[in-house]
Amino acid sequence: MPAPLLPCPTDNPDSAVIERAASVLRAGGLVAIPTETVYGLGANALDTAAVASIFTAKGRPSSDPLIVHIDTLAMAPQVVDGDFPTPARILADAYWPGPLTLVLPRHPTVPAAVASGLPLVGVRCPAHPTAQAIISAAGVPIAAPSANRFGRISPTRASHVAAELGDRIDLIVDSGPCSAGVESTVVSFDGDMAVVLRHGAIPLESIASHVAVRSIDTTSDTAIASPGHDERHYSPGIPTTTVIAGFDPSHAPPGNVRYLGYEGEEPELPAGWSFVPLGSRSDLDAIAHDLYDVLRRADVAAPTRIIAELTGEAGIGRAIDDRLSRAGSSRIARSVADL
Repeated sequence: MPAPLLPCPTDNPDSAVIERAASVLRAGGLVAIPTETVYGLGANALDTAAVASIFTAKGRPSSDPLIVHIDTLAMAPQVVDGDFPTPARILADAYWPGPLTLVLPRHPTVPAAVASGLPLVGVRCPAHPTAQAIISAAGVPIAAPSANRFGRISPTRASHVAAELGDRIDLIVDSGPCSAGVESTVVSFDGDMAVVLRHGAIPLESIASHVAVRSIDTTSDTAIASPGHDERHYSPGIPTTTVIAGFDPSHAPPGNVRYLGYEGEEPELPAGWSFVPLGSRSDLDAIAHDLYDVLRRADVAAPTRIIAELTGEAGIGRAIDDRLSRAGSSRIARSVADL
């Protein structure tokens, strides 16, 4: 039976919906919860059986850790073992509530499965009023990866969740489209250095204005403490290829292909190819907001292939390019010969 989909306006969360969602979570159930990034598949982070049901519903491998969501910093001691290191405290003060995940020592009461057996756990305080209200009403930290089948395109609308997981979960709370559209930035710590494990809604440059920061190769094993590290992730069902910024497809073979590029920069396309705008490269925030919607529409159109062009930009462009490159299995074509 499909999960009930309950409207809950962002500007005035419905108390009855909030309490119903909280009740399901306290009972060990699964609830799709809106956040400012994407919709999350929530379960009580301190309930081992509930956590296991997340992995089952998504078809998610146990090697991919979950992020735990808290309503305020006061809930952090239930998740984090010990005090925040200084750079983590600085970033929490600057960006919480918001789309920043901090990777910190895991409290013993948090099941090892949440963190894929690691001693570290990702924790964040979402800014979305509905998410905050549900966590507060439940009274427990909520583990919540994106509410989609593993490796698929992340959901930014309740309808996306219903299509992906509607028959596998207990409840979907609908607060409309997510405002950011890409996942949180994930940061770990090496002494006083912040280390970006996953680019996301808060750009590296913004973090660097508060603390020393570096970025790692997020396809490496050292990124295992962050979700979304697989070479293929955020992917349409249609075979997808990622190409460099400014790619010239004019000499490619004809076919039923959707080419995802940028407004005002439409390239010459072979016969049968269709241009799909991701947005204007001058407004990266808008591209990020619509990214998963555009990928889903291209997927539903059922071409034989999707080709997505990178932004080649810094800032949130890094997060956009990370998602597009992983949609194409982390292989990037530089010329038609590479397609």
